[in-house]
Amino acid sequence: MRRLALLACLALAACGADGPPERPDPAQEEPPIGLSVSGSASIGVASR
Repeated sequence: MRRLALLACLALAACGADGPPERPDPAQEEPPIGLSVSGSASIGVASR
C-alpha cells in the first residue's frame, strides 16, 4: 500500500511540471498520414 501511495504522489507531482498545456500552432500541423494502431491488452493471474 505504501508503494501505491508513493506512486500516486509522484504522478500528481509530475502533472504540470513543465507548465500549463499549450495548443499547437495550426499552421504547423501536417495532414493525417493514415496511421492505424490496434491491439489488445489483458491483466490477471494465470496458473500453469
